[in-house]
Amino acid sequence: MKQSRGWYRFDGHRNVLCIDVYVQPNAHRTEVVGRHDESLKVRVAAPPLEQRANMLLIEFLKEKLEVPASRIAITRGATGRHKTVEIAAPGPAALRVIEDWDKT
Repeated sequence: MKQSRGWYRFDGHRNVLCIDVYVQPNAHRTEVVGRHDESLKVRVAAPPLEQRANMLLIEFLKEKLEVPASRIAITRGATGRHKTVEIAAPGPAALRVIEDWDKT
């Protein structure tokens, strides 16, 4: 079973949630702020130096989606603003949060 909404895809066979994210580093706070083209736009309160923005993005997703950081991986775009993030075994709470973000 695959579900797709443009900026996210859930593959039920692999039990993996893929999210296309556009990251805006150096923000005042870390938050989801809507869409940027076909991606979820996330402002991150960290500079893009030494992977700090990526680490904060993973920490933010861990807290919001209620999954361990070990299940979250940036699979594309680690050095750019456009990223693909995969969450293994996201669980129903994470899928509810994604659906809420889809409404913003």
